[in-house]
Amino acid sequence: MSFLLRRLAAAVATTVLALPLFGFTSSSSDSYSFKLLAKAAPDECFTGIGEPAPTGPPCAAGQAKVNQAYVWGLTRVGDDIWFGTGANVQCLTSGATLDVANPVVNDDYVCEYAESPTVAADPDWPAYIGDQRTPQVWLYNARSRTKVNKSAEINARSAADAERLRTTIGLRAAGNLDGVVLLGGPALNESLNLFAFDAKSKRFLGSVNLPDYGNIRTFLTAEKELYLGVGIGANGNSGGGVLRWTGSVRHPFTFDLVASLPVQAADLAYHAGRIAATSWPAAQPTSAAMLAGVWLSPPLKDGAPGLNPEDAAGWSQIWSANQYEPDRIMSATYGGGGIASFDGWLYWGTMHVPLKGTKVYQSRYPQTTEEGKQAQVAGTQRAISIWRGKDLGLPTQQIQLLYGATELPVYDPATNTWAAKPTGWTPLYGKSGFDNPFNNYTWRMTVAGDRLYVGTMDWSYIVQDLVAQNPGVRAADVGATAIDPAVYGGDLWAFPSTSEKAIAVNTTGLGNYLNYGIRNMIPGGSGLYVGMADPMNLRTDPDDDVPEGGWELIELTAPC
Repeated sequence: MSFLLRRLAAAVATTVLALPLFGFTSSSSDSYSFKLLAKAAPDECFTGIGEPAPTGPPCAAGQAKVNQAYVWGLTRVGDDIWFGTGANVQCLTSGATLDVANPVVNDDYVCEYAESPTVAADPDWPAYIGDQRTPQVWLYNARSRTKVNKSAEINARSAADAERLRTTIGLRAAGNLDGVVLLGGPALNESLNLFAFDAKSKRFLGSVNLPDYGNIRTFLTAEKELYLGVGIGANGNSGGGVLRWTGSVRHPFTFDLVASLPVQAADLAYHAGRIAATSWPAAQPTSAAMLAGVWLSPPLKDGAPGLNPEDAAGWSQIWSANQYEPDRIMSATYGGGGIASFDGWLYWGTMHVPLKGTKVYQSRYPQTTEEGKQAQVAGTQRAISIWRGKDLGLPTQQIQLLYGATELPVYDPATNTWAAKPTGWTPLYGKSGFDNPFNNYTWRMTVAGDRLYVGTMDWSYIVQDLVAQNPGVRAADVGATAIDPAVYGGDLWAFPSTSEKAIAVNTTGLGNYLNYGIRNMIPGGSGLYVGMADPMNLRTDPDDDVPEGGWELIELTAPC
């Protein structure tokens, strides 16, 4: 990223950050206020790629580094807000999904991969996720405005608990019911680790490894029961399911499998007496059912209350990525994102790992000319699409595209050319990405008050860095040469009603443009508690004109 762009962006951020308590008027006609409640602190000293990383600051050498990047799992019990973190997640995604292995360092972040301290301490640790650090559990009390790191209690309980935390890639999901708080994430051995706390006493109850499951993305409370969406096998590539929690404070780790799906479940929502789940695709999908999609459970009122094991085979798919994406290969790169029920409609969005489609096409159809390479890169970029449906599974079912494209590029191997083909849909409100081509994740949807909020990831700030790490990709081919620094940072949008288009609450990372995404949202008071994603691990100088890296917990107050 050029020096000029960084200075322009810094000027934008300085203006925003100068406002009291991160409060400012949004780019919509309404006024929202934001307050920074908690933020990750530097926890390591970076002295160079492959060099030892002493705990700090203060740092006798090198510079301070903040590894904890995402509020990855978030749940609320009264005034208590529990969350789990993920460290250096951008590096983990680039390594695991884009096969990036060469260490990189710039003004914003460092990814060391095989040369990281994690791999140096444990040579069996996979190099592609070498930048992992032990995730953390935090408890923030909204009344006292205090935060406590609960991770030490896990480590002190037993060597087995400490090892489970150390080998958890990140705490990706959190939920609570009946006095128990659960946090979970994918484990190093391609399984699932869960950690439990007593919501009343705040004490750590224990942890468990579930070897049958390989991923987790969200918890959901519906009709006084707690459910969690999981994947089976490595990153959910062997299928997925939904579990119903049947535990208690005394026995926090008992579950029933209530959905057996051909793909891993992603986000969950309670809608019209059923549970709806978005999904992520199988590694090698062979049918529409194995692509990203939306699945609907049997009615929770049928038979015994809630979902039960006999309901596991009764889920139906009501939407699939190939119903929109005309390119068969590209449809297999879509992920299902945030999902929520709002005033009779089920809303959901898609997710697109930056350059994932490009890498897939480069592997399958390698290009030998510059013209062919440029066309391939340009043809494989996708921004999020936003959907809604009602009367799902009935003869009167309706599905609408709210933000998306009427045409998308499709590759013809016979002629080695790309051409625009119809999607079969006309968006009701606007273009893909809420008219921003760099909105690549529909990360979370949440209803609070009388509005539906949608949080995105916007990769515009890191696009040139990712381009530089991926041979054969040019900045011009992904539109990176014309980015306005004023759009850096994840977006928060709100639908005021089902008859109105979304309004932009904020499109610059809620006061910190290094916040490239709104990772989590939960209702609270008159607004939301928002967990941010900010992996800029070398941005730790409070005295420069650039904001700091690391996760943030923010309180949003909506207009009256």
